[in-house]
Amino acid sequence: MNEQALSLRLEQVGNFVPDHARLADIGSDHAYLPVALMLQKKIQYAVAGEVVQGPYESACKQVKKNKLTDKITVRLANGLKAIEESDQIDTVTICGMGGTLIRQILEEGQNHLTGRERLILQPNVGEATLRDWLIQHDYTIIAEEILEENQKIYEIIVAEKLAQVVKLTAKELMFGPYLMREINPIFLKKWHRELNQRLKVKEQLAQSKNAHSEKIAELNQQIAWIKEVVES
Repeated sequence: MNEQALSLRLEQVGNFVPDHARLADIGSDHAYLPVALMLQKKIQYAVAGEVVQGPYESACKQVKKNKLTDKITVRLANGLKAIEESDQIDTVTICGMGGTLIRQILEEGQNHLTGRERLILQPNVGEATLRDWLIQHDYTIIAEEILEENQKIYEIIVAEKLAQVVKLTAKELMFGPYLMREINPIFLKKWHRELNQRLKVKEQLAQSKNAHSEKIAELNQQIAWIKEVVES
């Protein structure tokens, strides 16, 4: 992967970035996404945020190599602290992390958001907890995508604050409101695998003397939902 040929998941993330956006890419991974979008003339300005020195230096080199230092600012900062008010950011991407970590980044960096930004999030796991945070903070999920690359399945969640907040059921939080309505082979592959994992956990809990009834009930509910969705 490089700035000329993004990975499939980053290319799909880029498709959700509005034209002429002012982008903050948090955890920017060599700044591949902002550099590629700038070379495509899709965005007008970007911040690439990195919390670790090594990736920060790699991002700086990538931006400099492509002669984009006047259009992409690389900052060494923790999460959304990379965003400054003067950047006038209207789109935020956070990709390639667990949903719990993305949720933590959003929670800790709320004061660096105006609420007018589009959030484009690509969790590797823990999607439900991330959706839950978004809904709790009055974001509406406006689009989702599920894809497979290098034998790994990724989900993309796009959210904005709209005039009318759309709440989600527990089932929608788990599967994704758009993904469960537009079921495709990758979605089915993921949830067949998740079903098998939960059935194994249930079997282990059944043999445990310390199994909590609440945990078993939650597991049974999830298994029932998965069977309902993948077999419908």
